[in-house]
Amino acid sequence: MAELHVLRVFADGRGAWGNPLGVFLDGDGIAAAERQRAAAELGFSETVFVEDRSQGRMRIHTPATELPFAGHPTVGTAWLLAASGAGVEALRPPAGELPVRVEDDIAHVTGRPEWSPPLDYRRLERVDEVEALDPAAAREDVYAWAWLDEDAGTIRARCFAPGVGIEEDEATGSAALALCAELARPIEVRQGQGSLISARPGPDGRVEIAGRVVEDERRDFPLG
Repeated sequence: MAELHVLRVFADGRGAWGNPLGVFLDGDGIAAAERQRAAAELGFSETVFVEDRSQGRMRIHTPATELPFAGHPTVGTAWLLAASGAGVEALRPPAGELPVRVEDDIAHVTGRPEWSPPLDYRRLERVDEVEALDPAAAREDVYAWAWLDEDAGTIRARCFAPGVGIEEDEATGSAALALCAELARPIEVRQGQGSLISARPGPDGRVEIAGRVVEDERRDFPLG
């Protein structure tokens, strides 16, 4: 058995919605061959295996593959490490080092836009065009967005990623990071059913993304 933490990342101001995330803080005790099976069985868009808490070393799996970087898994892991008394100044997924900071239930991570997935970023003219998209019709990984209020920097977005086994992602922090870098301005993204992602440009081309994290449960997960 391994202890599994189930979080929701990028929840709204009431703690609702957010993208479900599984985190194994003792992921170093789970064999590499077992990790993909566990991620597929859990069915979350991503599952994290922390290999070294003190160093923030972690691996990220979707139900179908391993990712070098992803937004909501790093935001959620930063928050969980801090909440468990093992907070770190940086996380180290395979893509590289991400500075992190946690303030109450809001976690911030700073990454590079080139780490974001190779999605087809599609700007649509109207929000209702985004709402009308059918996930089942997606044949490639797409991030579709439109301005809710361009002056205020608020965006409506949806993400479909069949290539990594995700029909529709509730909140895609890495895509918000890349879009923020492209727009070169702070943005707030409303994605999925009601998740909220904040992003702002940082130094050296980096972008900080942030969101509220809620822990829903801890449970034992069978291995082998």
